[in-house]
Amino acid sequence: MTALNESPLLFLLLLGLLGSLGALLPACVVLFVPAALRIQFTPYLLSYATGTLLAAALIGLIPEAMSQAPAPTVCATVLGGLVLFFVLEWLVIFRHAHAHEEPDMSHDHHHDKVHGKAGILILVGDAVHNFVDGIAIGSAFMASPALGVSTTLAVVGHEIPQEIGDFTILLANGFSRWKAFLWNGLSGLSTLAGVVVAYFTLAQVVMVVPYALAVAAASFLYIGLADLVPSIHGRVGAASGLWQFMMMLCGIATIAMIPG
Repeated sequence: MTALNESPLLFLLLLGLLGSLGALLPACVVLFVPAALRIQFTPYLLSYATGTLLAAALIGLIPEAMSQAPAPTVCATVLGGLVLFFVLEWLVIFRHAHAHEEPDMSHDHHHDKVHGKAGILILVGDAVHNFVDGIAIGSAFMASPALGVSTTLAVVGHEIPQEIGDFTILLANGFSRWKAFLWNGLSGLSTLAGVVVAYFTLAQVVMVVPYALAVAAASFLYIGLADLVPSIHGRVGAASGLWQFMMMLCGIATIAMIPG
């Protein structure tokens, strides 16, 4: 405990690193599944990812935000976040559309133009979410080192199924395995930024936390409903719909069973 008393920031940074890499490394196993097998199971993994995203937003992030700020304000922030991600997606499509000298409105070409947009949005949303996780770890640690450790373990438990879903989404949107790991790893480092900000400016950060949670929830809702659900419906036939539905329920159940 002497080392902890002398270097609390170092210990807190180690907790932040555990909160990010502790979930990322176990989840990256999905990157090493053979491509043919991964393609075969991608619709079901996307269904699972959709369940985790929607559950994380609706039974995790939004209720937590409402416990810290008035519900109307949180809902307005979620709505603003949905509009923000709609505009962001439109800008991505617009930029790609003007990157081609000879427009072709065929389905395949249009798919190429917007290829990766869900991946970009998931990285943005994850960075915000991981930053908030870092604030949560830092805030708990400032109250009690033991509480900081338990909060970090809760963050890791929550993040592992979500990271599996994120890797699946990135791979399905054209990212190579190396790029998926690199960009998801960089997004995860925002946890460290969160613990540093919490450590030095705790009083100011606490006021921002519920609204950051609401924006992160908006990104997960938008990705799940606007990008993943249509993608899931377009990948397999009706005969597999039941299995997709079951995988989505599994994703929801995974998040629901993790203690808050």
